[in-house]
Amino acid sequence: MPIEESRQPAIRVTLLPRDTNPHGTIFGGIILAYIDQAGAIEAHVHGATRVVTVAMDKVVFHRPVYVGDLVSFYGELIRVGTTSITVRVVVEAQRLQRDRSPRQVTEAVITYVNVDEEGCPTPIPRP
Repeated sequence: MPIEESRQPAIRVTLLPRDTNPHGTIFGGIILAYIDQAGAIEAHVHGATRVVTVAMDKVVFHRPVYVGDLVSFYGELIRVGTTSITVRVVVEAQRLQRDRSPRQVTEAVITYVNVDEEGCPTPIPRP
């Protein structure tokens, strides 16, 4: 399901030939790296200060991503715990050479832990 029009993506990129696998589509690992970054940005929006990734659950690749696609990564808060925060990231691709309507291509749920300078879990500040 596409994200509502009024939301802004945490990250928006155009993927390049260096990001492709032998099948001509974008490596899943490239998408996962951007998902992790977009999720961390969303975690910061909701009060986390320094996060480390603890788990990436339920990653679903719905459609391939191609070179030249404009790819948007949208974050959505799922849960804030004492030191952890869980975010859903939805990835949409716009095929600029073909149909220009964005389509959901991937989604994932990521859990981060807020840590201090020594890497120890620390409470997420509440507003």
